[in-house]
Amino acid sequence: MPEPSRLRSISYGGGVQSTALLVLAAQGRIDFRTFLMANVGDDSENPDTLTYLDEYARPYAAEHGVELTILDRVMVRSGETRTLYGEITREGSKSLKIPVRMSNGAPGTRSCTADYKIIVIGRELKRRGATPENPATIGIGISLDEIHRANSRRSERHEDIVYPLLDLGLRRSDCARIIRDAGLPVPPKSSCWFCPFHRPETWHDMRRTDPVHFEKSCQLEELLNRRRDELGKDHVFLTRFGKPLREAIPDGVDLLPMFDEADQADGACDSGYCFT
Repeated sequence: MPEPSRLRSISYGGGVQSTALLVLAAQGRIDFRTFLMANVGDDSENPDTLTYLDEYARPYAAEHGVELTILDRVMVRSGETRTLYGEITREGSKSLKIPVRMSNGAPGTRSCTADYKIIVIGRELKRRGATPENPATIGIGISLDEIHRANSRRSERHEDIVYPLLDLGLRRSDCARIIRDAGLPVPPKSSCWFCPFHRPETWHDMRRTDPVHFEKSCQLEELLNRRRDELGKDHVFLTRFGKPLREAIPDGVDLLPMFDEADQADGACDSGYCFT
């Protein structure tokens, strides 16, 4: 009996690195023809990422014969489709799935990446035939300048994790060039719009250019803390500054000198399933 062929897929995050992988796959420079994107929810993902996906990524993939499939989180027993924002904010929820910052600025425990990315893609790989005996090869879009994010978690039994951008020695700037050379605009950085791993510059830009989602982020923080008050627990925050988002990110300030490149170094999402 011939050995079954191994499934090969990219975990597509919708950002610069994984879009560069899409271009490289379309050009035949990497051996992947399947891209799977775990959607945290249309109410949760950066709206600009969803727009880019519809206007550029999906048409480009279709034009070049590359499968790009969007996966929702569907509950096995009920068949209900859940979103991260909806789960956090639903009535009676005590969920703190996101890495909210504690009073000392350190991120708390989180399950958002596992529940809404790793498990969702893992189920699809298993559905397509991945097993411990014949694991799928899953490519992650971590570039050379973020090599510290690689190999941060063990592979599941049904998967082998690889890093094509590292194999090619490509940095994020190289990824942007690859995308532009293919005639595509460079996508925005992918993430949930309310992610506590945002750098302060990102929050500042959101307050200035997307006040609706900045206000919703403030309201989310306030909701979480009302629940914390009811439980007699300390407040949590969406930045490392130990104060409400409205105060931590002042309105009308063009330069925030206390913010530096280390803001994501204290526990940023290192799985490679987000911010790629």
